[in-house]
Amino acid sequence: MDSFVIALDQGTTSSRAILFNRAGEIVSRAQHPFRQIYPQPGWVEHDPMEIWNTEKRALTEAVDAAHIDPKAIAALGITNQRETTILWDRATGQPVYNAIVWQCRRTAPLCDQLKALGLDDAVREKTGLLIDAYFSGTKIRWLLDNVPGVRERAERGELCAGTVDSWLIWNLTGGRVHVTDYSNASRTMLFNIHTLTWDKELCDALGIPMCLLPDPRPNSETYGTVAEDIPGLEAMAGLPICGSAGDQPAALFGQACFTPGQAKNTYGTGCFTLMNVGSEAVRSASGLVTSVAWSVDGQVSYALEGSVFNGGSTIQWLRDELGLIHTAPECDRLAESVPDAGGVLIVPAFTGLGAPYWDMYARGTMVGLTRGTTKAHIARAVLDSIAFQVTDLVRAMNADAPCPITTLRVDGGASVSDILMQTQADLLGLPVDRPAQVETTAFGAAALAGLAAGVWSSLDELTNLRRSQHVFTARTDPNAAQRAYRQWQRAVERSRDWIEADV
Repeated sequence: MDSFVIALDQGTTSSRAILFNRAGEIVSRAQHPFRQIYPQPGWVEHDPMEIWNTEKRALTEAVDAAHIDPKAIAALGITNQRETTILWDRATGQPVYNAIVWQCRRTAPLCDQLKALGLDDAVREKTGLLIDAYFSGTKIRWLLDNVPGVRERAERGELCAGTVDSWLIWNLTGGRVHVTDYSNASRTMLFNIHTLTWDKELCDALGIPMCLLPDPRPNSETYGTVAEDIPGLEAMAGLPICGSAGDQPAALFGQACFTPGQAKNTYGTGCFTLMNVGSEAVRSASGLVTSVAWSVDGQVSYALEGSVFNGGSTIQWLRDELGLIHTAPECDRLAESVPDAGGVLIVPAFTGLGAPYWDMYARGTMVGLTRGTTKAHIARAVLDSIAFQVTDLVRAMNADAPCPITTLRVDGGASVSDILMQTQADLLGLPVDRPAQVETTAFGAAALAGLAAGVWSSLDELTNLRRSQHVFTARTDPNAAQRAYRQWQRAVERSRDWIEADV
C-alpha cells in the first residue's frame, strides 16, 4: 500500500489540509476560512476554537475526498501562521481570550518601554530578533496583564501558552502534549537560538512565567499521536504527528532550499523572504532577523528573514474594503490593461512596516494621484507595492549574506500572478523561479513529517521532487528599474511615523 502524508496548513485567513503521495503530488485537499476580528484600529484577533474546528473539518474532509484507508497515512505534519499567540486552560482546554494575531499592533507601547530599558542588544544577540509588536513575547505579556485573573492562574501553573502549532498539537493529542518546534519558538522573542532553550533573563524581563511555555523540539520527530477520543477524528486515531514548522521555514524546506545561499519568497497575506545561511546564525546589520529554519537529524539550519506585513492582503483590501474588484484575479486583469501605474504608488503600511524599516507607527499611503488616475492604475500600484516590498527585503539580504541571491524561488497565493512575477524579476534583475508545486508551505510540513516516518529517506530525495513551472527573467532596463525603486523609497518615507507613539 502506498504511503501518504497529510499536512495541516493553518494560515492567517483559512485552515487547510492537504494530502500528498510519495511523489510529492497533491491527492486531495480541503479548506475553510475563518473570521478576522478587529476590536480596535491596529488590533487583530482570531477565535482559537474556530481555528481548531476549521482545521479539524479540513483534515477529515481531505481524507474523505482521497477515498483511501486513513491507515495508509504514514504521518501528519503541521505548519502555521507564526507569532499568533494563544493562552488556554490546561484542565479544560478553553482559551482565556482570543488569539492575538501576528499582525496586531496593540503591544507597540510595551515594545517602546522594553527598548527604553535597554533590552535591544540582549534580544538581538540571544533571539536573532529585534523588539517589535510582531513577535509573541509581548502578546503573552499583554494577555497576562489585561485579562482578569490570568496572571494569577498562570503563576499557579494552570495555563498553557503557545503559538498555533502548540495549540493544534495539544488538541490533536487530547491535551497530552505541549510542545513547539524550534522554528516557531524562534519567533517569540523569548528563545535563545544558539542554545535552543527558553531564555530566563528575557522571560523575567517580560514578566512571563516559564511554566507557561511549551517544550521546544526539533522539526522532524514524533511528538505524539492523534488521540482516540476526538469527535470526528476517530478514523485518524493513532496517526503519528511528526513534523512541524512555521509557515515560512516550512516553505523554505518545501522549496528544497537546503543549501546555504538559496532563498525563497512567499507571497501570502504578508510577504516573507528567507535565505538558508547554514549551521551558523548570521546577525543582520540591515534590518533583517535571524531564526532557526529547522533542525533535522541533529543538524540545525538557520535563516535570514525579512517580513512584509501586507502583501496579498493589499489585494484583499482592494476587493473587500474599496470594492474596486470583485475577485483577486480581477486585479491582474485591471493591472494588465495599463502600461504602468501612471505615477501612483501605494505603501500598504496598514499595520506598520516590517523589515527592513520596523516602523510600528507607519500607516498606509497612496501618492502620485492625478485627475487621470483610474482604478486600473490603482490595481497596478497594488501589485507594484508587493514587488517593491520584496525588493526591499532582497536588497537587505544581499547586504547581510556572505553570498548574493542569484535566483529567487517563489510561492504563495499571489505567486500565480504572471504580471506580479514579471514585475518582481524586473525590479530585482534576477530570475524568479515559480515551482510546478506551488503548495510549498504545506509540502514542507509534509516533508518534515515524512522524513521522520521514513516516507522519504533524505534531503536529496526531496530535492529531486521539485520542478520549475516558469522562470521569469528581467525585461526592463536596469536604470528604469532603479528610478522606479527610488520613487518607491520616497513614498515609503511619507508613510513613516504617522501615528504618534503613546508610551
